[in-house]
Amino acid sequence: MKNFLLFLTFCIPLSITAQKKDITLEDIWSKGTFRTEYLNALNSMEGDFYTLLNYNEDSSSSVDMYSYETLEKVKTIVSTKNIPEIKYISTYSFNSDETKLLLSTNYQAIYRYSYTATFYIYDIASKSVTWLGDNLQEPTFSPDGKKIAYVKNNNLFVKEISTNTVSQITIDGEKNKIINGITDWVYEEEFGFVKAFQWSNDSEKIAYLRFDESNVPEFSMDIYGMDLYPKQQVFKYPKAGEDNSKVSVFIFDLPAYKSTKINVGNYEYIPRIKWTNNANLLAVTTLNRHQNDLKLFFVNATTKETKVVLNETDNAYIDITDNLTFLDNNSFIWTSEKDGHNHIYHYSENGKLIQQVTKGNWEVTNYYGYNKSKNTIYYQSSENGSINRGVYSIKLNGKKKKLLSNSTGTNRAAFSKNMRYFINTFSDANTPPVYTLYNADGKLIKTIIDNAGLKEKISSYNLSPKEFSTININGNELNMWMLKPANFDTTKKYPLFMYQYSGPGSQEVANRWNRSNDYWHQMLAQKGIIVVCIDGRGTGLKGAAFKKITQKQLGKYEVEDQITAAKKLSELPYIDEHKIGIWGWSYGGFMSSNCILKGNDIFTMAIAVAPVTSWRFYDSIYTERYMQTPQENASGYDMNSPLTHARKLKGKYLLIHGTGDDNVHVQNTMRMINALISANKQFDVEIYPDRTHSIYSTRNDRLHLYKKMTTFIEQNLQNN
Repeated sequence: MKNFLLFLTFCIPLSITAQKKDITLEDIWSKGTFRTEYLNALNSMEGDFYTLLNYNEDSSSSVDMYSYETLEKVKTIVSTKNIPEIKYISTYSFNSDETKLLLSTNYQAIYRYSYTATFYIYDIASKSVTWLGDNLQEPTFSPDGKKIAYVKNNNLFVKEISTNTVSQITIDGEKNKIINGITDWVYEEEFGFVKAFQWSNDSEKIAYLRFDESNVPEFSMDIYGMDLYPKQQVFKYPKAGEDNSKVSVFIFDLPAYKSTKINVGNYEYIPRIKWTNNANLLAVTTLNRHQNDLKLFFVNATTKETKVVLNETDNAYIDITDNLTFLDNNSFIWTSEKDGHNHIYHYSENGKLIQQVTKGNWEVTNYYGYNKSKNTIYYQSSENGSINRGVYSIKLNGKKKKLLSNSTGTNRAAFSKNMRYFINTFSDANTPPVYTLYNADGKLIKTIIDNAGLKEKISSYNLSPKEFSTININGNELNMWMLKPANFDTTKKYPLFMYQYSGPGSQEVANRWNRSNDYWHQMLAQKGIIVVCIDGRGTGLKGAAFKKITQKQLGKYEVEDQITAAKKLSELPYIDEHKIGIWGWSYGGFMSSNCILKGNDIFTMAIAVAPVTSWRFYDSIYTERYMQTPQENASGYDMNSPLTHARKLKGKYLLIHGTGDDNVHVQNTMRMINALISANKQFDVEIYPDRTHSIYSTRNDRLHLYKKMTTFIEQNLQNN
């Protein structure tokens, strides 16, 4: 049994001396001890320049231009020091010829990505500022730069900049009923976009989505606040099997001042709309409710005729991405898992396959763009190992593939608009983020930020090497990392604490720099706990079959893998088989709850933060993608729900939730509490009033949360 793990250690061994310091929760959550330097809001410009939004020591904010070639600041384009109307800049965006800027301030978050703000138009030449409006969403310049479209109060508007004339495109917008040009809650959360309108290339048409939420059930949350009486937040939230918004696509013709509804057949969702390079041809993506039948339509904006140019089906589901790119001849680049791994494909305008551009038993993990002059595609993939990411180039015909990033670990590229340069962000388990400039041929030009100060600082702390390996569980080689105490002694027995997320297509075992949880795990290792993370079946980067095995049975195979892994690890001579815990957040909380219940013979404690306890309570798009509806798959929902297994609880169990969680509602935890009470089981619970899914609303939220979890671990894993 001692030979079943093969360790590949990527960290530099750290010698332990009397001068080494221990990590504290305050270091992680209060003092910013391990804060990294980074580039803020980089925006590539025409030519060899980029801009950054900088927050300066004098409390001003500015948009500054830099040269890709030298990385030196060229000039300040705009600064709040010279604009009394704006105290700070939240976001900025250019028009197409980069003569004007949209600046936002008074940022007010709505949900995960959506927000309202006050917007201004800044003319760079005249340095003049024009107020656009308050409480606006997603203002966007037309391609010719003469107009701006935006949404306010669920209606779509267009402003003619030269005349200061505003036209209202839709009039039926109403909260919790009709939304024009902005997505509803579930589209924002699960399809990952907010702006649901697009300008045509000739600036004469706007395609937009209209959401009719009338029949979507409402969810309400009490907001406790500081007032005498709580308030209620009420919003439309379609749970699994319930009515979704009725979504339709329209094209508004500005010269004719007329909106026309487009017929794209039978569908449940319209997850993407995009104008092709032909200003009269709109691409519309539709999905059925099971999300396993995708159609790509081309719509003639003049005749309103539609044509299906691509139809993909899958036994499980099809992921939605933003990787659709149109070339000059309106042929298009597309990514798909249809050969078993995610790869790049090139199709003609009529939808005929021209070329599968990339091939292999690895995944394309990001698509960066196409350089017309070089006939070259740039992408990120896991070709050099599923825990790593590299940046690559390849010709459109699939030849002359080249690795552009130099270091093994996690590489991410931000390309210049003309695709001549890219800024690479690299990190691994040993190296904080390093920002470097490359040309498009992969030549390293210059280091921008290396976080050397942070690297030197952490060398004074008692950090343990993160050991990467694989472990054979249920016939699969699963990726794993392990943190041992810095003074690890093979003759001693240590508690084991497992961390995972385990959601479909996710990855936690990755060769990248520490996130906040990693520092907390290091702190636990300092306390004499071995911390392990394993990506089981259903996670990503190992092919579609590995990822989609959990279809219609979320919580079965993933839980089996964690339980089996815990049992196998408990056989190691230095693991105390009577002290094994597990924790996770969101999907990970669903997993840790199931593990302590189904695996009550191996797990002695568990922490579940913001857990799903029944997929019946979660939203339609995410849940049905993997489970279909409760009406179709009742046993799949109930047999793997922690609520069903509450009577099996033996160990120590801590439930944590924020009452303002609009994503995984606190209803999940309340129902779990009731199930445990009905089963006469003792447990612990911590409720955070008005906190959202991240439990990160006020300064001390995370410090308080992690103190609570640390104390629970000390009491129930180390001392039990």
